[in-house]
Amino acid sequence: MDLQAFKQHILPVQGRLFRLAQFFLRNREEAEDAMQDVLLRLWTNRQQLDTYHSVEALAVQMTKNLCLDRLKSPARQKMADDSGLVTAQDEGVSPYRQTELTDSIGLIRRLINELPEQQKFILHLRDVEEYSFEEIEAITGLSINNIRVILSRARQRLRESYVKTNNYEAGH
Repeated sequence: MDLQAFKQHILPVQGRLFRLAQFFLRNREEAEDAMQDVLLRLWTNRQQLDTYHSVEALAVQMTKNLCLDRLKSPARQKMADDSGLVTAQDEGVSPYRQTELTDSIGLIRRLINELPEQQKFILHLRDVEEYSFEEIEAITGLSINNIRVILSRARQRLRESYVKTNNYEAGH
């Protein structure tokens, strides 16, 4: 793979790689470092990239693995960075509603973090990064039916936990 092909195939997915790294690491600087490491590894091994069916799937898998390795590192400090958090801070939103939204976002984040790793990863790829089922299949090696089941279970678990936490009657 030459420089032009690298720019054409790899650089457009930088944003996705960064968001994925930030999803795992919860820190902007660490996510940037992880993304740079992945890009450097891809560039270093660019001659072998043509042998892969999907270079993007490879890049996503590399990012995930690198982030998980960093999370397991005993030297890693626990830091949370919510600078990427988007909330409705328009003038038309009341302070009460703003607080309610912020609380709900925090709760959803906590509930997502409680999901098993596989469910959390599939949910992120599908609902945040908006990958197709075929792309997720290429990234994870799971069948589309398995992906659908995992995604459905993750969403159901989130829904039930959210309702339970907010003490709403489920009506069942």
